[in-house]
Amino acid sequence: MKATGVVRKVDELGRIVIPSELRKTMHVGQGDSFELFTESDTVILKKYEPGCVFTGAMENLVEYRGRKVSKSAVREMAEMVGL
Repeated sequence: MKATGVVRKVDELGRIVIPSELRKTMHVGQGDSFELFTESDTVILKKYEPGCVFTGAMENLVEYRGRKVSKSAVREMAEMVGL
């Protein structure tokens, strides 16, 4: 986990603002969804991506570096580079 040095307070409605620099870096736009995970005393936010990041397919997915990719997209990329 990478520290950002940014500290935010929870407001009266239980919300926390994600700084714009971080949203830009993570390609997060208004209306994007997040998954929440907990581990001990840590809360982890992850941008929700239900399907393949390339095709949007929801079936035959593999995870690569924390992202979902369809097997058909992997095959197509392999063919593009001649594998």
